[in-house]
Amino acid sequence: MSAHSHDLRSHPHPDSPLTLKRSRTTDKLMPIQWFPGHMHKARLEIQAMLPKVDVVIEILDARIPYSSENPMLAELRGNKPCLKVLAKSDLADETMTATWQAHFEATAGVRAHAVTTEDVPTIRQLKLIAARMVPHREGKTMNAMIVGIPNVGKSTILNYLAGRKIAKTGNTPAITKQQQRVNIGDGITLLDTPGMLWPNVHNVNSGYRLALIGSIKETAIDYADIGFFGVRYMLTHYPERLRERYDLDSLPETELETIEAIGRKRGCLGKNNQVDIDRASRILVTELRSGGLGRLTLETPEIMEHEKARTAAEIAEKAEQATQKDAKRKKRFRDQQRAKRKSREMN
Repeated sequence: MSAHSHDLRSHPHPDSPLTLKRSRTTDKLMPIQWFPGHMHKARLEIQAMLPKVDVVIEILDARIPYSSENPMLAELRGNKPCLKVLAKSDLADETMTATWQAHFEATAGVRAHAVTTEDVPTIRQLKLIAARMVPHREGKTMNAMIVGIPNVGKSTILNYLAGRKIAKTGNTPAITKQQQRVNIGDGITLLDTPGMLWPNVHNVNSGYRLALIGSIKETAIDYADIGFFGVRYMLTHYPERLRERYDLDSLPETELETIEAIGRKRGCLGKNNQVDIDRASRILVTELRSGGLGRLTLETPEIMEHEKARTAAEIAEKAEQATQKDAKRKKRFRDQQRAKRKSREMN
């Protein structure tokens, strides 16, 4: 959490939880924070149960494989085998999904597998893949833990693995609220966990990607902000998708011009024939989430390596600034103490 973090058990302040907006004073993108009490509880429970788990099954969104990872999980699981499941792969760019699979599997002890809820047999194969990752458990009961961020499809996958309805499903975040043990057959006991984001999304772009795919509650996002972010990426990586979907004669050069062009095409006009930016942005975000703009992936391994390096540098810079600020505070305190002692001596 930041230096001014609030109590983890309390409800988030309206301006702090994954609220995607710009600073009122600097116009800079603000760091994103989101750690409701049940997620803090889930982290502690996962940490306590991991020693008894043989393999971790992490459900990711194939459109944002890195941003839908939980870096806290990597820290907690250590060297424990991990099967990364790229869910909703029918909405993602097929070429990029293969690239991400190869990227993940370059790490020892990690396998990656793409699935879609339309292909139930492929989902059920996950049990066999997970079992092969822990050959020393052959013939014995295997304990697996399934984890994933909110709204990634974890509950749907769990139900298919079990062959019956075990978990609630829905198109909104935070459906699962507590752990449960499920016998999914083939000698596998699965521990289900609540969808969990991490305490502080230092990479602001990852926060925007999470908002774009719907992993953040509607009340905590600004559609215009995430719409601009989505358009910026589309203009660079999938420009023709925008032109074809919204029947644009030519592609505008800026995000604002693009949103306005979409708004005019879809009749999002208000007073004085001005485009309603919020309505136009909602249309873009809704159609991007549903696949209306085609199969797309919102990040690449190269992009993420660049962003990780930049974010690490920013974190280090903030830490240095905090250290310097603390040193100055301590110096002021010492100076004040010396001044008081000197004053007492003179009197």
